[in-house]
Amino acid sequence: MTGNVDSAQKIVSEAIKEVSGLRGRLGAFQKNTVGATIRSLNVQVENTAAAQSVIQDADFASETAKLTRSQILVSASTNVLSLANSAPQSVLQLLRG
Repeated sequence: MTGNVDSAQKIVSEAIKEVSGLRGRLGAFQKNTVGATIRSLNVQVENTAAAQSVIQDADFASETAKLTRSQILVSASTNVLSLANSAPQSVLQLLRG
């Protein structure tokens, strides 16, 4: 009976050692491989968000420049039209005078 108990204790002790070793290897794998991959992916997410922000800023700047150009053209057109309308009025005043 003591032989069976001693044998069982050795088996359990060996199983505990093996499980402990496997847990250690799994923990190291998680820390080194999985952890590094997670950190790398987080950096990629940050870089992608920053790139998207830069693209949106560039689009906004481009659209603002287009709007400003259009406003300048409208203002210039209005001024040219005003000058064109004033010329006949000047001629009429000269003819009346």
